[in-house]
Amino acid sequence: MSDSQTKVTAEHLRRDAYLYVRQSSLHQVVNNTESGRRQYDLRGRAVALGWPAERVVVIDVDQGQSGSSATDREGFQRLVADVSLQKAGIVLGLECSRLARNNADWHRLLELCALSGTLICDEDGLYDPATINDRLLLGLKGTISEAELHFIRARLQGGLLAKARRGELAVRLPVGLVYDPLGNVVLDPDAGVREAIAHLFETFEATGSASAVVKAFAAEHLTFPGRHSPGGPHAGELYHKPLRHDQALFVLHNPRYAGAYFYGRRKQLTDINGHTRTMHKPRDQWTVLIKDAHPGYITFEQYETNQATLTANAAARGEDRRAGPAREGPALLQGLVICGKCGKRMTVNYHARCNGELLPDYHCKREGITTGTPPCQTICGTGIDKALATLVLEQLTPLAIETALHVSAELTQRAADADQIRASSVQRAQHAADTARRRYLAVDPTNRLVADTLEADWNHKLRELSDTQDEYQRARNAGTGTLTDEQQARIRALASDLPALFNNPATPIRERKRLIRLLITDVTLIRGDEQITAHVRLSGGPAHTLTVPRPLRAWEAHTTPASTITLIDELLNDHTYDETVTILNQQRLTGGWGHPFTVTSLTQLCRNRGIPSHHERLRAAGMLTLDQIAKELSVSTQTVKVWQRRGDITGRRIDGRRAHLYHPGQTRPPDRRRRHRQPAVLATDHHQLDPAPEGITTTNSPGGAV
Repeated sequence: MSDSQTKVTAEHLRRDAYLYVRQSSLHQVVNNTESGRRQYDLRGRAVALGWPAERVVVIDVDQGQSGSSATDREGFQRLVADVSLQKAGIVLGLECSRLARNNADWHRLLELCALSGTLICDEDGLYDPATINDRLLLGLKGTISEAELHFIRARLQGGLLAKARRGELAVRLPVGLVYDPLGNVVLDPDAGVREAIAHLFETFEATGSASAVVKAFAAEHLTFPGRHSPGGPHAGELYHKPLRHDQALFVLHNPRYAGAYFYGRRKQLTDINGHTRTMHKPRDQWTVLIKDAHPGYITFEQYETNQATLTANAAARGEDRRAGPAREGPALLQGLVICGKCGKRMTVNYHARCNGELLPDYHCKREGITTGTPPCQTICGTGIDKALATLVLEQLTPLAIETALHVSAELTQRAADADQIRASSVQRAQHAADTARRRYLAVDPTNRLVADTLEADWNHKLRELSDTQDEYQRARNAGTGTLTDEQQARIRALASDLPALFNNPATPIRERKRLIRLLITDVTLIRGDEQITAHVRLSGGPAHTLTVPRPLRAWEAHTTPASTITLIDELLNDHTYDETVTILNQQRLTGGWGHPFTVTSLTQLCRNRGIPSHHERLRAAGMLTLDQIAKELSVSTQTVKVWQRRGDITGRRIDGRRAHLYHPGQTRPPDRRRRHRQPAVLATDHHQLDPAPEGITTTNSPGGAV
């Protein structure tokens, strides 16, 4: 009895036979047809072992898939599932490498076959994984298959690495670099492509941020070039579209633009679930890096400077993150402040006043977050920012003229470059339209199928030309072209008006921060009880130490200063509330909230502070009220007011309604009324008096009044 007859039992024949067919690449599927024919011929081997032809299940959905992993191999996963469900009586494959080239996948299949009683058959023989001898042989074959994959890969990679170490391995070049007929890397012959890439690097050098580069291209209505992949109907053709942030980062991070040849910058990592991800290796771990291997748009030193800037701009790059790009917040020292107690960099937060104004606060809280302790320092940055701005303006004033001229020349050149890039786009669109026209005119008019297609292409190119010309004209009308004489004159005015320009609310905060960073490397802050000490390190090396008063706390800022309280107390000795308010406002003194004084606010302040009013002080000195002086002089209150207005008695005004207090001990003033009566005749005059008229009686009085 043969070995196959003893291994194949009725239990195996009650199940299906599974034939697994696979080739590693589509190229092999198309060209290595003999290998595929040999694998399909194994169906005859299953029939010879006793399985009916209709019960031979062929799994060939993994064509063009590598056997190095079971990930994304749908057919192999189905085979493993059916084996575990005891649906398979035998698994056939040309060789074990067709089933798996990974020992983990291969031994998992062997384990399942042994548990479910499934046989394995290849071109060399029939095996029962449940027996130790067959399992050892199958395990050895799997090990050899995995090692074979390693040797194949090593042979292929060896030649590539040898060529790459010489810088001769041809790889796909980024836009802006092309191969010449001799295989050398040169700059793109298209002037528009070169100008766009050069403009990107110049803009990044000026702004220091990839996002700012994208915004600048959008503001200037500029597009960025690209080339289609080598495959497809438009292989290698040039196209233009708006610049994206990922494109800007790709250009800035790519060493090829610095004239450097590199290979092995990335590596593939596979996790426990079989998922593969790409990781960028540190530069010292790159397989090949050859500087100055071909022409570039920037030097390698500029490339390294750009990488340092991008690293500093990262949102999270270790605990000691650098300044980062200048942002919109009003904190002038964003990213430049170092804690004078622990030496760590301080972060920025903002708080708002009642009027909506944002004020910066510098916090040293990284250690506090880590350990759950209070922040090391918290400093309001308003006074520090003003002091540092003054220092920067003092340092830059001697260089203001040179700076203004340099800025004017740079902006003029940048505007000219942008205008030239847009003009080249118009020229390119014009050339494409002319080419489409020549193709249309060269075709046989009777061949309408071709002529219609060429005519449609010509019309499409003409529409693109019209759109490009309109965009170019809109950009020029919007002022994104060359600088006008008025703009250049305003830039040169920077030399004599630098402080006014810096403090102008219309000046973007980003530009102020960039100006600060041109001069200042970092600022170390130490908060004292009554003042803040700032040690400023300038870019050129010298250092300055500034001392600014400690910012007032909220309750202090909303409290009337003690000096103002003392002055109010002194003024109320001789002045009423309204007179005191007038004097305080003339001296530009304000209350605790920064508002000018009013009679109501001053009255409330004095009541809260227990400060006697002018009225209370006069009463304490013994002066009399209107009713009291009227009673003392035995006259009416109206008469007192008349006497006071005539100056017959003296008093002091106590409020804005002309109410008065009066000095005590005053006497009645003489009666100033004029008398026009006849003198009375005394009885002693012995004159005869005229009789009084009827109904009128006379009465003698001491004053002779009738």
